Amino acid sequence: MPLLSRIRPRLRVILAAGAISVLAAGCTAPTLTGHGRTGVSPAAPGAPATSAATVPPTPAQPLAQFADCRSAIDVNALGLPTQRAAKLSFGCARIDVPLNYADPTGKKISLVLLRIHDSDNTAHTGSLLVNPGGPGGSGVNLALGILGNVSDALLTHFDLIGFDPRGVGLSTPIKCLSDAEKDRMNALSPDVLTPAGFALAQRTASKVANACNATYGKDLAQYNTVQTARDMDQIRQAVGDSKMNYLGFSYGTELGAQYIHLFPHNVRAAVLDGAVDPLTNDITTFANQVKGFEDAFDQFATWCDEHSPCRDLGNPRRAVHDIAARASRSPLRSSQPGETRTATSSIVYTGVLSALYSQSEWQSLGQALLDARNGDAAGLFRLADSYNERFNGHYTNIADANLTISCNDSKPGPSDATIRQTALSWAKRFPLFGVWNADGLFSCQPWQPVRTIPPLPTAPNTPHKILVVGNLHDPATPYQGAKDLARTLGNAQLLTWDGEGHTSYLQGSSCVDHAVDNYLITLSVPAAGTTCPR
Repeated sequence: MPLLSRIRPRLRVILAAGAISVLAAGCTAPTLTGHGRTGVSPAAPGAPATSAATVPPTPAQPLAQFADCRSAIDVNALGLPTQRAAKLSFGCARIDVPLNYADPTGKKISLVLLRIHDSDNTAHTGSLLVNPGGPGGSGVNLALGILGNVSDALLTHFDLIGFDPRGVGLSTPIKCLSDAEKDRMNALSPDVLTPAGFALAQRTASKVANACNATYGKDLAQYNTVQTARDMDQIRQAVGDSKMNYLGFSYGTELGAQYIHLFPHNVRAAVLDGAVDPLTNDITTFANQVKGFEDAFDQFATWCDEHSPCRDLGNPRRAVHDIAARASRSPLRSSQPGETRTATSSIVYTGVLSALYSQSEWQSLGQALLDARNGDAAGLFRLADSYNERFNGHYTNIADANLTISCNDSKPGPSDATIRQTALSWAKRFPLFGVWNADGLFSCQPWQPVRTIPPLPTAPNTPHKILVVGNLHDPATPYQGAKDLARTLGNAQLLTWDGEGHTSYLQGSSCVDHAVDNYLITLSVPAAGTTCPR
């Protein structure tokens, strides 16, 4: 069941489960796992939130006390060349920040930071703060996950700083549901075009909202994008940087844009890759994403027709439809030893959607569909579990954090009438994913905390241009969002990639990678109108 909202990137290198088990400073932490998951129903910006001028000054953040935590990291799981691995040091720290910046001396929450330093870094350009999106993605995992892909030039200029945003991973995590409850909800696929399906979807959304509210009460409202953007300035101070260098993917572009809006003069360089569109409303953005995945499936289908064994599927759309219909009648079993779950139609669609984030997964998707047609759902479960961040039977808290932050950022609604009308439209416009995704329209309808709508991110007076990167065929954050974000920010340059999958940097384009690295290091933006080839 796609309860989550917004999208985050799936990287080429996915961190193996259990890569970190303990953080420094005597803090025992839950096991960190790989990242790369999404949902599809973004909350859009609306009326301005509390302005920076009306928030009381926050006390200066002291320098973070980083402690060596290499022993807590399974460096072998990162797949690094031996020479690179030997040069890297890993430091972990926690910092305390206000729960509510309107009460800066009140209740505190803690954030976890990871600093990765290359011994060849003699340029000391500063730190590069990274965020994978979501909301709910672990920046700690992102920093580790990209280590095998980033250039030597980048590592010899910047320390990588990964952080788990408030409510995420190891940073005062929000957790509303048990693993068993998430298993049940991810298996649900209510048809909201029917009275019974409509009622089930609405009842399920209310159950989740009530669970979150009962656990966290009024504190829940403070887990939002604006507060997290303020946390980022505390992180900038904690690592000793006078200016921010930032790399954000997907929802990370929305978070970065809010930081740039609030603290324009504190920004040295920012790369916003796979932009959430700041100009569209919730349902329009959601619909654009569903359309993006329909189009991405068509690209997969064309590829599938030309490659073995995928071509044995015949018509890929028909194959998915038939497998999902069969799973609706009698859920599919998995050949994976110890697997007791059975795959419903929702698991089928989740597995398909998961693979559309990167062309590198298309081969796996074709094989998973062939196996499912023969009654084995193991491949679809692997893809769906990666999407849902389920590892060894346990989930990360990404679903809880994603829902909380998304709903806190969004306007109330939509109404029952709007959901019915939208679902009917999507059933016609998006025959593969439309009805399955329509239950996500209920996610924030029963949400109780006070909302904080992120303001439209304008920043015409940053000291240097911001670099926005857009992929012409991005299914999760369509290209128009990159154009709109660059225009809205004001002092920004757009770099385009004619590529496939979600986001552009570190996805196989040397043109994009060189342009991003050159910008971060020298502050030189690509020429206006630059499009990197496929």
